Amino acid sequence: MNAPLSFLKEVDFSKEELLELIDLSLHFKQLKKEKTPHHYLEGLNIALIFEKTSTRTRSAFTVAGQDLGMQVTYLGSDEIQLGRKESVADTAKVLGSMFDGIEYRGFKQEDVETLARYAGVPVWNGLTDTWHPTQMIADFMTLKEVFGSLEGLHIAYVGDGRNNVAHSLLVTAAILGVNITIIAPASLQPEKEIVALAEQHNNGALIKITDELEAVEGADMLYTDVWVSMGEEIDFKERIDLLLPYQINAELLAKTGKTNTVVMHCLPAFHDRKTEIGLSLYEKYGLAELEITDDIFQKHSPIIFQEAENRLHSIKAIMYYSLKEG
Repeated sequence: MNAPLSFLKEVDFSKEELLELIDLSLHFKQLKKEKTPHHYLEGLNIALIFEKTSTRTRSAFTVAGQDLGMQVTYLGSDEIQLGRKESVADTAKVLGSMFDGIEYRGFKQEDVETLARYAGVPVWNGLTDTWHPTQMIADFMTLKEVFGSLEGLHIAYVGDGRNNVAHSLLVTAAILGVNITIIAPASLQPEKEIVALAEQHNNGALIKITDELEAVEGADMLYTDVWVSMGEEIDFKERIDLLLPYQINAELLAKTGKTNTVVMHCLPAFHDRKTEIGLSLYEKYGLAELEITDDIFQKHSPIIFQEAENRLHSIKAIMYYSLKEG
């Protein structure tokens, strides 16, 4: 596999390379299940830069690094000078001289690209406002586990079509040749340049962008995400009113016309009042469920949490391919 040194966005990879990463992820999952040691990168050190908070990404990179035999150092946004007292380029040069790889989870795609340009070591995009590439390897790995193959699948994303997850899902599906429909209000559909990238890298996928909920018909999988991304400043009531018709619920699921359609969510999910934010939203707007109803979430939770676990195995695969010798 001739993968790019860093893992910054999906369009840097071919269909064959992404499929190899998915298969390697499945291999690492089996090793983990069997409790077979795989300290293939013993003696290496990696740094994890987090400008945005995280549960799955931080946990996955930490455990994946340790499973591979590496030492892992966490660098929170309030602990380093990235972009404040020291430029991103200068920070990249410093960290690149001390670490063998760097993960970045933050806001600007430009920052992770700059880190990769100047660090001299592999850089992995744990999430930016534009892309969420490590999530995609886990997602399509999960789809392969559930359906046995990606061939002929039709997936539909419902909700905010302009966020990083929707962008990555659209482009990755196109690269892999998986039919994809993005269903979102006109004002929240993917930007033209993102759609153009998907078309440019398309390997036979049927791509549809629409605001019509009936477009879920025939979908093998429905996908959604939170309606407000981290750091986004908007009128939340206005966003809720706009997206509430796009909630994944029993009625929408029935529109697929299939009995075996699965639901996926990259988490966290606002499906009940059991979080501080969920409770505050309920008290303010009277809604206990947002992008997905609790009954649908619970019914499909085995796959949703399988998807979450797969962040570990997919990130392990990504780091291994960047750092292995030869």
